[in-house]
Amino acid sequence: MIAVHFGAGNIGRGFIGKLLADSGYETVFVDINEALIDAINEKQSYNVYYAEQEKRSFNVSAIRGLHSVKDEEEIIDVIIHADLVTTAVGAHILPHIAPLIAKGLTQRVSQSEQPLNVIACENAIGGSDQLKSAVAEHLDNQTTDTVERLIGFPNAAVDRIVPDQNQENLLDVLVEPFFEWAVDKKSIKGSIPPVQDVHFVEDLEAYIERKLFTVNTGHALAAYHGYQAGKQTIQDALLDQKVKEKVLQGLKETGRLICEKHGFDPDDHQLYIEKIIERFTNPYLTDEVTRVARQPVKKLGYNERLVSPVRQLMARNVVPEGLLNGIVAALRYDFPEDSEAVELQEKIQSYGVKKAFSQISGLEENGQIVEEISAK
Repeated sequence: MIAVHFGAGNIGRGFIGKLLADSGYETVFVDINEALIDAINEKQSYNVYYAEQEKRSFNVSAIRGLHSVKDEEEIIDVIIHADLVTTAVGAHILPHIAPLIAKGLTQRVSQSEQPLNVIACENAIGGSDQLKSAVAEHLDNQTTDTVERLIGFPNAAVDRIVPDQNQENLLDVLVEPFFEWAVDKKSIKGSIPPVQDVHFVEDLEAYIERKLFTVNTGHALAAYHGYQAGKQTIQDALLDQKVKEKVLQGLKETGRLICEKHGFDPDDHQLYIEKIIERFTNPYLTDEVTRVARQPVKKLGYNERLVSPVRQLMARNVVPEGLLNGIVAALRYDFPEDSEAVELQEKIQSYGVKKAFSQISGLEENGQIVEEISAK
């Protein structure tokens, strides 16, 4: 079996690539980073280390790499013959890889009736939907119809903490032992792809929102409040009781939304929150606050981890003070080495908090949420 995976970064190698290897796939990594691709082709394997007391390690082999610009024809050919296509590039990069995927799918469906599934493994609601829309822009009408019939774009929820790396070997990755990968069963074309430990579920939105509004929201709250408190790592931030209380307040608010909206049991969800906090404070991981806080403009988006639960709670006549305070902390994030943090502070200086936040979040400038934020 052949899997084509776009994104040879830490998550691609340490999470998705490992599961593909465990499932018996030959994995073809596609990336624009020439050093990574050269290393993959030279070494033809890498190690995944678990951040835990036992320090288990796993060797990933049966891999090769293709450069997304220089090796276009080979990538198209491998998509023609692939059994599965996955991505872990960052949701904002999906439109940039869509033309190449479109070329591969165009050739494939002209030669074969074999179904194929393309799964975007991104921290975004509807990542595969976004990729499908971007791919569709590069297809003619006839091909669009055939792709719709043969190619599935099932959405996915993915969860594994993969910190910035300082391994001696460029390809080796340290990851937390925990992971979750859930895929929308209803959107699969053909038979379910054999991938070890993936949950194919009927109600993916519930899984996505539970993960996004607990793991990602909690991580963001710890990072932005931790940064304001002068902490270097997420682990240190959560050892500060004041920071931890702010994080737990926000997660109590998102928990209320998740349980009311999706019917999760409140006691079970509380255990889920406790597990998340345990993962964040893993003593065998060093996760920099500035990594987790990275890209504040993106993270303050309309459908993102902070603004989306606030919107939904306010629509239920709940004012989530913990989440609102988290947004305020995010708006104060000014790490000079983060280009989005610099952009954010420039917008605030130029337009003021109210207008800048409205522009970034897509919320009405005179709406209740923006008013609440600007009053803090």
